[in-house]
Amino acid sequence: MKCKKCKADIPDELHPVYCCYCGEKLQRERKKKGEIKIPTPRKRGQKWYVDLRREGVTVIEDTEAAARAKALAIRAGLISSVKSARGLTLRQAIDKYIETRDNILSPATVRGYRIIQRNAFPGIMDTDISSVSSWQAAINDEARRVKAKTLKNEWGLVRTVLAENGIQADVAIPQVIRNELSWLDFEQIKLFLDAIRDEPGEMGALFALHGLRRSELLAVTPDKINGQTILVEGSAVLDEDNALVRKEENKNTSSRREVPIMIPRLAELIEANGGDANTPFLHYPSPNVLYVQINRACDKAGLPRVGVHGLRRSFASLAYHLGWSEHQTMRVGGWSNTQTVHNVYIKLAQADSAADVEKMRRYYDFTTKFTTTSKKA
Repeated sequence: MKCKKCKADIPDELHPVYCCYCGEKLQRERKKKGEIKIPTPRKRGQKWYVDLRREGVTVIEDTEAAARAKALAIRAGLISSVKSARGLTLRQAIDKYIETRDNILSPATVRGYRIIQRNAFPGIMDTDISSVSSWQAAINDEARRVKAKTLKNEWGLVRTVLAENGIQADVAIPQVIRNELSWLDFEQIKLFLDAIRDEPGEMGALFALHGLRRSELLAVTPDKINGQTILVEGSAVLDEDNALVRKEENKNTSSRREVPIMIPRLAELIEANGGDANTPFLHYPSPNVLYVQINRACDKAGLPRVGVHGLRRSFASLAYHLGWSEHQTMRVGGWSNTQTVHNVYIKLAQADSAADVEKMRRYYDFTTKFTTTSKKA
């Protein structure tokens, strides 16, 4: 196709509406009889997808043009839709998926994928993925072995790997029922602070009560402390070899933030434990050690076991109790959307709820005189 205005040659396979050089609207040629048609490419994340339901294939490419071209070739019969998948086991397909993204995926993500690869779908993990007759049967077998949440995570990876190899599998998986996550209310936090004081894990617990994630608090170094403020920047996560590695990036843009130090005891510990500017305050052979230390203090105080992330939820609950706005809670805690804070993290403490009920009961006290009058009558 040639642009009438700038005379530039534009590849027909791009199917442009406007000239990609000068922006002039192009006059479309009438579709030719017998022209191959494909669904409109859709962008999901960083990839472009074309769902060819007739062929049972989902084309996934880095650019819209590449996705369109491959989809046209498959529909025209120029490329076999299962060629790339034939002879490839599920284990090998996962390897390939990870290897092609080695500079994109975080160490923690790769670790999660490797755990799935080692443990999920044992009956078919070393089976040619193009020869699996029923993925629903595989799902049914796995559902007898693992919990619904685990199966959802496993299938999320497997489905993506299959789609990349031209295999579309429509299956039904069990519904995940969200469990109520443990946290401490404003009174329980006082008991916890008393139980953890001078115990192993105290400093990590106080960081968590400031809203820091485990990966964030493990990366805090003396040079990130500015007076009464913590610069939350970078993270430390486990890689596929269970080694703790530091990253410069946070979970998302809102995760990089400045958190005011609000617990005096944390300021004392920071001053007492300051060393090399770039060496993290906390050193653990495994991040799970802090989880155990926090739960040990919970047991000591007769509190529910909350772990590291439960203290982060406790921070949000306390913020709600003290009248913080959702915006302020999100900013300090590093949450990226209101829904997460509102529906998951901000908890109304039971004491607050009971106080509200009592207020309404006191309001209706005046009705007792009507009840008394009625009984006398």
